[in-house]
Amino acid sequence: MVLNILHLYPKEMNLYGDHGNVLALRRRCEWRGIGANIIPCEPGNAFPENVDLIFGGGGQDSGQSRIEQDLLSHGERLRMLIEAGTPALVICGLYQLFGKGFRTSEGQFIKGIGIFPAETTAGSKRLVGNITLSTDAFGEVVGFENHSGLTFLNGCQPFGTVVRGAGNNGKDHTEGAVYNNCIGTYLHGPILPKNPALTDHLIRTALKNKYPDASSLLPLDDAVEEAAHKNAAGRPR
Repeated sequence: MVLNILHLYPKEMNLYGDHGNVLALRRRCEWRGIGANIIPCEPGNAFPENVDLIFGGGGQDSGQSRIEQDLLSHGERLRMLIEAGTPALVICGLYQLFGKGFRTSEGQFIKGIGIFPAETTAGSKRLVGNITLSTDAFGEVVGFENHSGLTFLNGCQPFGTVVRGAGNNGKDHTEGAVYNNCIGTYLHGPILPKNPALTDHLIRTALKNKYPDASSLLPLDDAVEEAAHKNAAGRPR
């Protein structure tokens, strides 16, 4: 079994360790004997024919501006994949652009592809620090947030409820967004190595979509991942 993992804009959108999420996906596949084919998509690249899982990281406002037109050109294909149940994890900048868009502090509007109904506007200060969420699907999720964007979900399901930290906007205690099997979040860190249940959910969903007869994932020894999670949860804000 082989999964084709689309990595959106790895050069422009790779802040605060986001590339580590791709490594976590690859390793947790390989440890189980599952192939992981990482397909980078940079501006100007043709969109790949076969995509089983989507990942995109965070980037500065300038990076979001540089990828805007290319992302919009792929918007229909990405929306089709998400509607078909393809699992995806998009972080910070790409979380914002999987929504309706992001208005910068200079007033520039960077248009998104509208998978989430969420809208984001630059705030007057950065929301920075370790963050802990409570989620229905994955229990406690930990990470690190560093964003000035204030995101309001407009009725979309949040990824989790903030236990410690700011989350989407520092006001409504929501963090991230979920639509079908697409998860958006502000959690860097990277998020996946410290939250193996989330990593395995993405892999499991991709496998079930591609190989309906595939058995459940083989269990792994998560002692190191659990120690990293506990350490992150205990750090000061």
